[in-house]
Amino acid sequence: MKVFTVAEMVSAEKSADAAGHSYDEMMERAGQSLAEAITERVDVTGKNILVLVGPGNNGGDGLVAGRYLAQAGADVAFYLFKPRDAAQDVNFAKIQEMGLFAVDADFDQRHRVLRTRLNISDIVIDGLLGTGVARPIGGDLAQLMRQAATGIAERTDILRTQHDNARVTLTAPHLTKSPSPRPFIVAVDCPSGLNCDTGALDPLALPADLTVTFAGPKRGHFVFPGAAACGELIVADIGIDPALTADVPVTAATPQLMGSLLPFRPKDGHKGTFGFALIAAGSRRYWGAPALAGLGALRAGCGLVALAVPAQLRPSLAMQLPEATYLLIPDAEDLGSASAETLLKHMQRYDALLVGPGLGPDSAEFLHTLFAAPDLPPLVIDADGLNYLAQQAEWWKHIPPGSILTPHPGEMARLVGEGIDDGDRIALALEKSAEWNQIVVLKGAYTVIATPEGEATLIPIATPALAVAGSGDVLAGVIVSLLAQKVSPYNAARLGAYLHARAGLHAAQVIGAAGVLAREIADHIPSTRTALLQGR
Repeated sequence: MKVFTVAEMVSAEKSADAAGHSYDEMMERAGQSLAEAITERVDVTGKNILVLVGPGNNGGDGLVAGRYLAQAGADVAFYLFKPRDAAQDVNFAKIQEMGLFAVDADFDQRHRVLRTRLNISDIVIDGLLGTGVARPIGGDLAQLMRQAATGIAERTDILRTQHDNARVTLTAPHLTKSPSPRPFIVAVDCPSGLNCDTGALDPLALPADLTVTFAGPKRGHFVFPGAAACGELIVADIGIDPALTADVPVTAATPQLMGSLLPFRPKDGHKGTFGFALIAAGSRRYWGAPALAGLGALRAGCGLVALAVPAQLRPSLAMQLPEATYLLIPDAEDLGSASAETLLKHMQRYDALLVGPGLGPDSAEFLHTLFAAPDLPPLVIDADGLNYLAQQAEWWKHIPPGSILTPHPGEMARLVGEGIDDGDRIALALEKSAEWNQIVVLKGAYTVIATPEGEATLIPIATPALAVAGSGDVLAGVIVSLLAQKVSPYNAARLGAYLHARAGLHAAQVIGAAGVLAREIADHIPSTRTALLQGR
């Protein structure tokens, strides 16, 4: 599934039209898919639905969807921001033939009809503006959208009053209450006022419960603050030939794609079959990071995980993670050059190496010695490994090309050497991956994995369950585990990020979005993997 810029989407539609798949056909499929997405979530029989119709193709999609919803038994009305000519607009002509109510905003003094319809609406479809919005909303449309927001708020108050009056609580209320009812807001392609390239959100935008976008998501759907206004995001196929979008560089991770990347596990496999991973981590300041990275690596299916940690940490870690093995590191509190030399003597035994979690600020000699060595195995660099590199001139020349870097935004800013605009995450990851000749896993909501060759995968999962100390250590462990299992570096990075994110979702469903521990994310990796294998 491709993730489009606005220009890429316009180009794809033009190419499809030129190839014989007309705009009218795409609009019909878009509107039908929009209606289907609504009826899959809401029984529309007898429901009052108001479609806010803009002047462009977005409004045309709304007209088509309203027709299908009316055929499904809904009472559908249309509010047109600009007049449409039935002689020129086949979709407007069809709703007139069906006798459906429609009014032009030009003939609605003080928006009285709009407010009246909103006061009885169960579902509101926002088809005012499409993906091409790039400037603030003003003029008559701004007035209409203010009135729409006020009308939706009034309708919400009416429904809330009816809901609250229908029940009386005599005992202590439940900790989790069912939400008060409100109109179900559906955005056509994107909430009106969302910049679909940058994620900027106009103050007048109507936050949606459901957004149905067409052909593929747009970059702005995954950039905050706009991402928060999209609600559930559904992608509908409108019949564009995938060959026409083959050169779009960004892909959204889907369960089908990620499931296909999982390494095969033969029944007669042994621990050597599933790879040996080495993790160099920990310091006198940070004892937990090695355990979390090791747990992530084991939960992701690695055959053997070895921890190279300061001697002082070994007894405690062995009690927490007895499944791992432990190299006899000479340094007691922080890894130094002697520890690096010990690692290098054993390095040929391991299929992949993770460096960085919890190393602390006193590991410069260790990292200098380690990175200067030739023939390192496939490499993941995280946390203090990245912080060390950021202090070196042209640091990317000090590590093997094609290594996997896993920075959060703060670490990314240090690697870049200046402040970054976290809004344009995709472009930043692609630019720096190419410049550094390394695979970049730019963590956050939403995580982006970019390659030097110009490909990128976006992980379409964001949950506060992942926002906990140690979560990144688990992710780094998952990625090095997949590397050790002979998954290619790019696929290990994007599959690892996806498994980690979905495990966070699973943990939140069981425990709650607040209070998930990093080790619990790791514990949900196996069930997440099983779900992917089963196509769920």
